[in-house]
Amino acid sequence: MGKAKSLGFSGERLARIDRFLQEKYVGPGRMPCAQFVLARKGEVVHESVLGNRDVERGTPLTADTVFRIYSMTKPVTSVALMTLVEEGLIALDDPVAKHIPAWKDLAVFSAGLEPGFLTTPTARPMQVVDLLRHTSGLTYGFQSRTNIDAAYRKLKVDDIYAGHDLEGFVEMLAKLPLEFSPGEAWNYSVATDVCGYLVQKVAGKPLDQVFRERIFEPLKMHDTGFHVREDHRSRLGACYNATPQGGLKLQDDPQTSTYLKPPPFLSGGGGLVSTAADYLRFANMLVNGGELDGARILAPKTIRLMATNHLPGDKDLTELSRSLFSESTNAGVGFGLGFAVVFDPPKTLIPCSQGEFYWGGAASTAFWVDPVEEVTAVFMTQLLPSSSYPIRRELRTLTYAALMDSNA
Repeated sequence: MGKAKSLGFSGERLARIDRFLQEKYVGPGRMPCAQFVLARKGEVVHESVLGNRDVERGTPLTADTVFRIYSMTKPVTSVALMTLVEEGLIALDDPVAKHIPAWKDLAVFSAGLEPGFLTTPTARPMQVVDLLRHTSGLTYGFQSRTNIDAAYRKLKVDDIYAGHDLEGFVEMLAKLPLEFSPGEAWNYSVATDVCGYLVQKVAGKPLDQVFRERIFEPLKMHDTGFHVREDHRSRLGACYNATPQGGLKLQDDPQTSTYLKPPPFLSGGGGLVSTAADYLRFANMLVNGGELDGARILAPKTIRLMATNHLPGDKDLTELSRSLFSESTNAGVGFGLGFAVVFDPPKTLIPCSQGEFYWGGAASTAFWVDPVEEVTAVFMTQLLPSSSYPIRRELRTLTYAALMDSNA
C-alpha cells in the first residue's frame, strides 16, 4: 500500500482489480487465470496472480508462468526492425520489393477465385512502413471475409505449424494478390511476419538469434522465445477456448503443446511465449525512451516515431479499417509502427492519455504503455478468442480510477 501511495496510486482502489478479476472472470470459470502487473516509473505498483494455469490438473497460477503471447510478438518484431532502421540497413520508405525481389509484380485483387484471380496494378509500390502499420494490402486467412482470405486458408499461409519456413512463406505470398493498394486502408494481417523475414534477411541471422541478441539478452528477458525451454516446461500454462455457455474448453495441453519444441516457422507476428515479468521489462524499455537498466535498444526519437499515428490522413482505425478482427476497436485510436496509438482520448470513451500505445494477443493477453503517466501494464491469461470479454477496457478503467496523482 505504501509503495502504491508513493507512486500516486490508491492502494484501496487498486485492490478493486483483484476483486473484479476474481468475481467476474476467474471465480465463475470464464477465465482459467489472470495475472495483471502494473508499474509506474519502472516500479511495480500492483500485481494480481489469480486462478489456475492448468485447470484440469489443478495447478495454481504462479508469477513466473509462461504464456503464449501471440500478437504481443508484433511489437517485439517491430522494435527489432527499427534497430536495423537506426543502423541504416533498411529504411521505412524502402519498397518492399527492394528486399524481396519476387514481390516486384504484386497486384491488387479485382475478381475471381484462387488460382484464377483477376488483378489490377497497385497505385504505388508497397513500402516497409506499410508492413509496420498494416496498410500493406496483406490479410489473415482466419478473417474469413474475402476470396483472398480463403486463398490464405487454402494455402495455410498464416499457419505457423504448416511446415513452411520464412522463405517459403514469402514465396507463397508472392503468388497471391493484395486486398487493396498499399496505403489505401488498414487490415490486420501477416505483415508483421513479413517484417520478421526482413529482420532475418537484413541482419543475416535467424530471427530468433536477432531477437535474443538485440532485445532479450540486453533486457534480461530470459523466459521469452519461440518455444518453451526444457527447464521451463513445468511453468507453461494451458490454453483454452471460451465456450458459448461462458465456460472453458481445453485448446492446448501444456504437456503436449507444440510450443514445447522449436517451430519450423519463426512467426514475428505471433510466435513467442513469455512471462508477465519479461514483457513488463520490454514495456518499461518503451516507456523509458528505448532504454532499461543501462541497456539501450532504441533512441528516444525512434520510440516517439513508432508511437505516433501513421495512418493516412491521420484517420483512426474505425475510419480506415477493413478488418473483421483487430486487437483494437476504439475510436480515437490510430496505428503507429507496431502498435495502436491513442491520438484523440475523448473519442475512446475510456480513461487514457494522449500518445498511449498498446496491443494484445489472441489468447486475451494485453499490454499498454502510457508515457504521460509513466505507467506500464501487462495482463496475462490464456483464453481464445481475445474478443470474448471486454477485459482490456475494464482494466484500463480500474487502473486509472486508482491513479490519484496524475501528470496530465
